[in-house]
Amino acid sequence: MDHYDPQQTNDYMQPEEDWDRDLLLDPAWEKQQRKTFTAWCNSHLRKAGTQIENIEEDFRDGLKLMLLLEVISGERLAKPERGKMRVHKISNVNKALDFIASKGVKLVSIGAEEIVDGNVKMTLGMIWTIILRFAIQDISVEETSAKEGLLLWCQRKTAPYKNVNIQNFHISWKDGLGFCALIHRHRPELIDYGKLRKDDPLTNLNTAFDVAEKYLDIPKMLDAEDIVGTARPDEKAIMTYVSSFYHAFSGAQKVSQDPKLPPQSTPDIIGTLRPDEKAIMTYVSCYYHAFSGAQKAETAANRICKVLAVNQENEQLMEDYEKLASDLLEWIRRTIPWLENRAPENTMQAMQQKLEDFRDYRRLHKPPKVQEKCQLEINFNTLQTKLRLSNRPAFMPSEGKMVSDINNAWGGLEQAEKGYEEWLLNEIRRLERLDHLAEKFRQKASIHESWTDGKEAMLQQKDYETATLSEIKALLKKHEAFESDLAAHQDRVEQIAAIAQELNELDYYDSPSVNARCQKICDQWDNLGALTQKRREALERTEKLLETIDQLYLEYAKRAAPFNNWMEGAMEDLQDTFIVHTIEEIQGLTTAHEQFKATLPDADKERQAILGIHNEVSKIVQTYHVNMAGTNPYTTITPHEINGKWEHVRQLVPRRDQALMEEHARQQQNERLRKQFGAQANVIGPWIQTKMEEIGRISIEMHGTLEDQLNHLRQYEKSIVNYKPKIDQLEGDHQLIQEALIFDNKHTNYTMEHIRVGWEQLLTTIARTINEVENQILTRDAKGISQEQMNEFRASFNHFDRKKTGMMDCEDFRACLISMGYNMGEAEFARIMSIVDPNRLGVVTFQAFIDFMSRETADTDTADQVMASFKILAGDKNYITVDELRRELPPDQAEYCIARMAPYNGRDAVPGALDYMSFSTALYGESDL
Repeated sequence: MDHYDPQQTNDYMQPEEDWDRDLLLDPAWEKQQRKTFTAWCNSHLRKAGTQIENIEEDFRDGLKLMLLLEVISGERLAKPERGKMRVHKISNVNKALDFIASKGVKLVSIGAEEIVDGNVKMTLGMIWTIILRFAIQDISVEETSAKEGLLLWCQRKTAPYKNVNIQNFHISWKDGLGFCALIHRHRPELIDYGKLRKDDPLTNLNTAFDVAEKYLDIPKMLDAEDIVGTARPDEKAIMTYVSSFYHAFSGAQKVSQDPKLPPQSTPDIIGTLRPDEKAIMTYVSCYYHAFSGAQKAETAANRICKVLAVNQENEQLMEDYEKLASDLLEWIRRTIPWLENRAPENTMQAMQQKLEDFRDYRRLHKPPKVQEKCQLEINFNTLQTKLRLSNRPAFMPSEGKMVSDINNAWGGLEQAEKGYEEWLLNEIRRLERLDHLAEKFRQKASIHESWTDGKEAMLQQKDYETATLSEIKALLKKHEAFESDLAAHQDRVEQIAAIAQELNELDYYDSPSVNARCQKICDQWDNLGALTQKRREALERTEKLLETIDQLYLEYAKRAAPFNNWMEGAMEDLQDTFIVHTIEEIQGLTTAHEQFKATLPDADKERQAILGIHNEVSKIVQTYHVNMAGTNPYTTITPHEINGKWEHVRQLVPRRDQALMEEHARQQQNERLRKQFGAQANVIGPWIQTKMEEIGRISIEMHGTLEDQLNHLRQYEKSIVNYKPKIDQLEGDHQLIQEALIFDNKHTNYTMEHIRVGWEQLLTTIARTINEVENQILTRDAKGISQEQMNEFRASFNHFDRKKTGMMDCEDFRACLISMGYNMGEAEFARIMSIVDPNRLGVVTFQAFIDFMSRETADTDTADQVMASFKILAGDKNYITVDELRRELPPDQAEYCIARMAPYNGRDAVPGALDYMSFSTALYGESDL
């Protein structure tokens, strides 16, 4: 494949690399480029009498491609190959590519074979390169060129246009306003830009495309639907189309063909906005030389005709000046009287019509005359110049028609015009003032009449006759607000009257209707004032009566409420089912009841006073015919209720007297029962406490032997049991108290529960103490402890029993052990505590202390001694068999051991071997049995 890579230094815009990046063209962009590039090519090929239909097919043989380059460059390319073979086509395309490369364009990626094969991407890329080089590269605007220059040109041309902001060659053109702005900037008569809308892009685009095609000879290279329907229109297509506008408006196209070319070059002149001047001059000169041998007679005739023509033209200019000057002076003469007419009008409409006529004069009639005056001066100056150049005498207009005469007349016109305009404006201001005052009168009158509508009926209402005091006060507040509003409207009424007066003084044409309306407003205003005062007096009078009634109502409520509460409390107290437990309580209730009965006369006086207040209200209502809207607003308590409750209180008093007498008799009987129980409890309670203390003292004393202590305790036990009948008698008295529902007894601090608990504790303590002494005797005898040792143990225990409770706590026991020479750590102390306090109660009893001391002082068996004994029976083995146990021990003890010994699992074990070692430690609690 043939590829071109001429290593030129000018890499203008690197078009091929740019095209490589677009090989993956968006289908919409490809469609736009096909249409645009095809139209652009045809706009040039038509100058040579041909065109293309399919851009990738029609350039394959290279012929039209070479023709396109000749048309746009004005240069001849190498002779094309006319054969239809592939090699001929490739040769033609290569010639075209060589020509493009010779213009300083790098063609790195475009190969002739790809163009011949109809590769659409390569073909479009090649055409884009041609467009860049021949349509865009030479654009230069303010020291910028090519694409930037074209963009700057567009920005400069469209800057004054609303809604146009050209920043690129894609989305800035989507709404079509940019194209329309370019056309309007150069040919404003073609497009009415003010009627275009930004939200109608299809119309804008089609308008620009149609106008450009019809009037500017710019073919339609784009479809409006494609641009609107694409998020980002193709930049290359837009640039190509916009460059056509640049060339159309800037005159950059040139006719560069040789005049000697065959007649086929004629389309270049027709298709060019401004044909090349040098080419035309060269071509015309040929005609000049062709006819240079004309007859001299014809030349002479021509000279005479020329002189006569000058004279005729000058005479015609003189006639035209005279006529134009006469017409202009006549128009000034007719117009000045019209401008000096100062006849006033009575209505604004008539003056507005005069002003409109004057504006028509300024807008329609005077501008042509200004133009005529200007043209007259121009014609005069032109005529004088032509006369001077042709050696003719200067032109002198008729008298009164000199330019200075016309200027003087024109000055008079403008002076009259100025005066007329000032008079019009002053008259309009005067009539505007009248109309303004009249409108102001109407507005204020309408507002006032709207405000007064219904006010008279409102002021004549008698709503206060059935209103409550709070409603009357609200009506008064409302009336005060109305009075304030009325006072505020006083100013408006005065303004209305002042405006009416001014309209009369200025001789307003509709003054009668204004005066009638003003008088009606003033009369109504006076009536409103009178009605307002009358309503205030009625409201204040009603308020005073209702305030008196309200005060009475309030006084009634203030006294009726506490009196009613007193009666309800009295009824509640008189009916209350009282519960008392002492004679003092019933006496207190009786005293209180007597005090209550002493207040009844005063209460009756208060009741009559309260009823008197109510009667006063009724008297006022009847006297002044007050229409009461409701009942007392401060209370719902009626006189009927008060009388009913008072009667009920009077009935409840004797009933309460009887109930108190009956309860007093019952409380006297209860007091006798309390005293009887208290007397016995006060003897039995201390007796139990004394016996408890004596038993405790006996248990820790060291007088005599343990047997003596045991006998002493058993005698105490016998005396305690013999006291039981007195306990039973107290139980009987307690039952009577319970039946009488007596819950407290000031005659004793002992309750039956206290006595029962004390009696049970006494029996338990004597029994436990006797048992402890018996256990001490057993321990003494079993351990061989002498009486002296027991006394020593007791003395030590009592000494360290600091709280004298018969038990030592942990710290007391630790101090006791240390005093006896024990040197032990926490672990050893914890072990000893687990022996003396197996239940972990935190205390050591005297019995546990004796057991511990007896083990520490006596020769007792140990787990090691028992294991040594079993080892002898087992014949020095680490285990023992069932036969050996049955042979060496009594049957019951042998079976006891067999049932509890675990199997031996040592290496030297035999079938049936038993573990006597774990059994021995379990016997002493050192392991589980």
